[in-house]
Amino acid sequence: MNQPDTSSTPRTPSLGDSLLPLGILIALLSLSVYLYGSDSSYGPNQIALLLCAGVAALMGMKNGRSWRDMEDGMLKGIGLVFGAILILLAVGALIGSWILAGTVPSMIYYGVQILSPQWFYAASCVICAIVGLSIGSSWTTAGTLGVALMGIAAALGLSPAITAGAVISGAYFGDKMSPLSDTTNVAAAVTSNDLFLHIRHMLWTTMPAFVIALVIFAVIGLSAETASTSSADIQLLLGALQEEFNISSVSLLPLVLLLFMAWRKIPAYPTLIIGALVGCVIALIFEPETARRLGGGEGSLAGLKGAWHSLFDGYKSSSSNENVAELLSKGGMSSMLNTIWLIISAMAFGGAMERAGFLERIVHWALSRVRTVGGLITSTVLTCFGMNAAAGDQYMAIIIPGRMFRDAFAEKGLHGLNLSRTLEDSGTITSVLIPWNTCGAYMSATLGIATFAYAPFALFNILCPLMAITYGWLHFKQMPLPSEASEPALEPDSQMASKSS
Repeated sequence: MNQPDTSSTPRTPSLGDSLLPLGILIALLSLSVYLYGSDSSYGPNQIALLLCAGVAALMGMKNGRSWRDMEDGMLKGIGLVFGAILILLAVGALIGSWILAGTVPSMIYYGVQILSPQWFYAASCVICAIVGLSIGSSWTTAGTLGVALMGIAAALGLSPAITAGAVISGAYFGDKMSPLSDTTNVAAAVTSNDLFLHIRHMLWTTMPAFVIALVIFAVIGLSAETASTSSADIQLLLGALQEEFNISSVSLLPLVLLLFMAWRKIPAYPTLIIGALVGCVIALIFEPETARRLGGGEGSLAGLKGAWHSLFDGYKSSSSNENVAELLSKGGMSSMLNTIWLIISAMAFGGAMERAGFLERIVHWALSRVRTVGGLITSTVLTCFGMNAAAGDQYMAIIIPGRMFRDAFAEKGLHGLNLSRTLEDSGTITSVLIPWNTCGAYMSATLGIATFAYAPFALFNILCPLMAITYGWLHFKQMPLPSEASEPALEPDSQMASKSS
């Protein structure tokens, strides 16, 4: 006899039910890091996420959901990141083909000679900020310039963790402040705010955080020990690059084309794929011997085989210089498969938590304890961070709290621009600090360094939410709701008072 489907009348979950899968996940992830260290993202974390997705599904069924309903929630959660998965694969292909084409080696070659070690961290942050602002994508910025800057840092004997933090800080500043950014548009849309007023209001928290981060990077650079890499070492590196590749400005054409397409608002996936294919063409024309070697060196199609190989399995350097060989042996779609496994596992857990109603229940619990403006801002920041950890995706960390906190901000007499700014200061910014979040997984795979290693140096991403919380408790630059008889306010006010002319 068939059991009746009670999924149409599920019970409201208790707070204990809602927190149980999250508590088990935190325990398992902590155990994973303890047992496996930096290797925890290569399988153990995925197992923890999938097991906790099962726990969330069982708890959902306990509250009246059917298995089919919970499974559908997990599948829809995974479906949300298919676009991100395609971009990950495209970035892997792009890195492989750009190394083969000499694009990345040329960027490293010229960058080592131009960038001063003392100012490298601050310069990297500024360069990525400018590019991110112009194209509106932190992912594209990190996947192109970020990869080259990581190579330059290795050549100069600088810290890869600090370099990754500088790249991410700059890329996220540019992404956050760009009208071309998808997260910036989502935050404005979910709170029903004008895009440019939203960007304008973000300046109050974003600029101070960026300036402070920039000063810290400058201080770190000026005080860092860089003597480990001598001039002779750098000359050996440059010689090894010239020996393996035809270093020239022509090799930079794929980068110029990609930045132009991104600036013209061509979607990320076709932009990256076209950039990867153009890299293959440049390689076949200007690096034919290198392409043939990668393809096995036999037959008339060896060069084509090598270009193809760079797309799916990356580049394998033949340099006798160990540093160069390690630096350039990377890329390919296959290099992203573990990251994709991590993202799928995280979204299965997030989808189960959302379908069971656990995320909504946790947010309502957090709201019930809010009494002041400072408490409201703090709760929003912590909820967005928690959503990034629980749901594994920055879009969910913007959209769900954006819906949940909208009325609470209005009840406190706060304009929706305060909410959209806080969503960006926390939901967008903190996503990259969590290893199993789509953004954290992407940056770790692309820059080649563990999330927990670069996180302490992603200074902008740490300072932004702290700035938002500080402003909340000080009631500083919190725009009030306009009166019914007046036009919507265009300027944020200080101390919740009218701004004098």
